[in-house]
Amino acid sequence: MSDKAFTVLDLLDLDLKGHDTLNLTCIAGRRGLSRKLTVPDVNRPGLALSGFYDSFAWARVQLFGRGEYSYLKKLLSEDKYDTIKEFFNYEFPCCVFTRSLMPDETILSMAEEKGCPILQSDLESTEFSTRLLRVLSNIFAPKKTLHGVLIEVSGIGILLIGDSGVGKSETALELIQRGHRLVADDSVEIRCVNGNTIMGQGANKLISHHMEIRGLGIINVTQLYGVGAIREQKEVQLVVKLENWDQNKVYDRLGTETNRTDLLGVKVPYIEIPVKPGRNLPIILEAAAMNERLKSMGYFSAREFNQNVLKWIESGEAQAAYYGSDDSY
Repeated sequence: MSDKAFTVLDLLDLDLKGHDTLNLTCIAGRRGLSRKLTVPDVNRPGLALSGFYDSFAWARVQLFGRGEYSYLKKLLSEDKYDTIKEFFNYEFPCCVFTRSLMPDETILSMAEEKGCPILQSDLESTEFSTRLLRVLSNIFAPKKTLHGVLIEVSGIGILLIGDSGVGKSETALELIQRGHRLVADDSVEIRCVNGNTIMGQGANKLISHHMEIRGLGIINVTQLYGVGAIREQKEVQLVVKLENWDQNKVYDRLGTETNRTDLLGVKVPYIEIPVKPGRNLPIILEAAAMNERLKSMGYFSAREFNQNVLKWIESGEAQAAYYGSDDSY
């Protein structure tokens, strides 16, 4: 998560679409919309309402489904207001009532008095919890902004990095023309989701699908190639560093070992591709993407090649081919 605090008001203002929508409205306690969310989780406060506050997860969003709602009504019918007042003495971020449940005026008055936001959603409790956890997981995920190009090639998310002017954008443009999809150019925001997945997107969504081509200027990929040529986000499954060819450097020619680089604590496959005139980088990257897909399916071309060479040597055919059939020792 960024250094800026994330508040209940920020949660209400999120522009969520599709299966991420929360359908939240504030029905009381607007004075407390500045309360901060610090834990990406929810709590069902049944035990707390019964008076048991040991290990009460008060820092989480408090979720009220039909069970908690019915118990609140029971407490009110038995005039157990002290129990409810004790609950509101904790400064949790907010309370959410699902299924469009409307709390009693007494509850709303207590919330107004304490400045506790009361939110309402028409979603079922389980569905709301799933969506909220997914949303908060993305918000609180560790993030970092990199200079590079993120592009989807044959279903594989490839992050192109390298010095400025090495040809990252031009290579990505050729891949787009060959039917692949751009995620972000120049400024790529990556975040670690679930502790083991690196998701990438444009650091600025308004300009992420624009590209800077030296000598040509800024182009809009969506307008030029259509919406089928872009993606909003993609998992980073391969990091490719483009660098100018160094005559004194020994580059990997077999690929038997998988090199990895660290992105926010996750090890991601990493390769270096030297750039010089005459090398068709888009075709090389297409081959790299398909080879990475084969590896994810358990097939390693380089290792199979190495094993076949060893078998050939052990069989004696290599020795016969080298010395010739007439040589004897």
